[in-house]
Amino acid sequence: MSRRSLTLMVAAMLTLMLGVAGALLPVPYVVLSPGPTEDTIGQVKGKPVISIDGRETYPTTGRLSLVTVAYQGGPGTRIDLLTALRGWIDPTIAVVPEETIFPKTSTAEQVEEQNVQDMTNSQDDATAAALTQLKIPYSSVVGVLSTEKAKPADGKLKPGDEIVNVDDKPAGDVEKVAATVRARKPGDEVVFSVSRDGQKVSVPLTTVKGIDGKPMVGVVMQSKFKFPFKVSINVGDVGGPSAGLMFSLGIVDKLTPGPLTGGKSIAGTGTITPEGRVGPIGGISQKMVGARKTGATVFLTPAENCGEAVKAVPSGLRLVRVETLKNAVDALDMLRTGNGTPPPCSAN
Repeated sequence: MSRRSLTLMVAAMLTLMLGVAGALLPVPYVVLSPGPTEDTIGQVKGKPVISIDGRETYPTTGRLSLVTVAYQGGPGTRIDLLTALRGWIDPTIAVVPEETIFPKTSTAEQVEEQNVQDMTNSQDDATAAALTQLKIPYSSVVGVLSTEKAKPADGKLKPGDEIVNVDDKPAGDVEKVAATVRARKPGDEVVFSVSRDGQKVSVPLTTVKGIDGKPMVGVVMQSKFKFPFKVSINVGDVGGPSAGLMFSLGIVDKLTPGPLTGGKSIAGTGTITPEGRVGPIGGISQKMVGARKTGATVFLTPAENCGEAVKAVPSGLRLVRVETLKNAVDALDMLRTGNGTPPPCSAN
């Protein structure tokens, strides 16, 4: 073999080795793919997804499926370039920058914890929305979720406390409590009256200047609902807030006579507020693919996701545009009875 041939062969081998090594290098991207689906009027591992105690329920048929997105990658478990390349050429998969899923200020563990908390809040909001839709009365209180370290509330207000009054005025809701604190000046005292373990406790706090310059005490609050009966939701490892709409529909279906679906396989997604407003979610393309794979023929789509959804809708899946829980219930009524046409998604 000539020296020239040997040099070319060595160069080719080095190039190949560098290419392979480069393909295996970790890259700061996350692969999103269709995740599991769960029927909210069905069961998970032999247990009902939605259980209702203390209120009459009714049998139902069909499917009301929540859809999810699975991800691969992230801090500590980064994907390699080859995996990213495969994702880029697969139309059912999305490859997104790592910080889209894992903000630089959060660890993977913190993201998971937030997803769990979002799911818990979503279940409560979904129950409230369903009862609002059915005109079943319930009440709410302002609860302490957590406190910020080294801030006035740290060690004085406790997770689980229910804020009853602020400066002898009814707490109202989270926004009203926050507005009351912001109306003070840094250094002013604010007295929280809370219910703790069945006892009323007075907690005086001195406000401090926050990052935005406004007074704060360092308490993270959430609305806590008191329902007239118990609603339990079992979804295993599913996290995040995007199943809210489908939880609400599942609850409505169980609390009303006759199947809401008319026996059809319906899937959908969307966050939900206690008032029944449906919000946008991420990963709509992957969720539609997952829905179609499980046999869904109708997909309830948040209005703000419609523009993206119509560009990637799988064959055989009908998109229905929804802005509220009432829209979704009305659309299912139309599909079941044939009276009327549900609003479709459009590119605009």
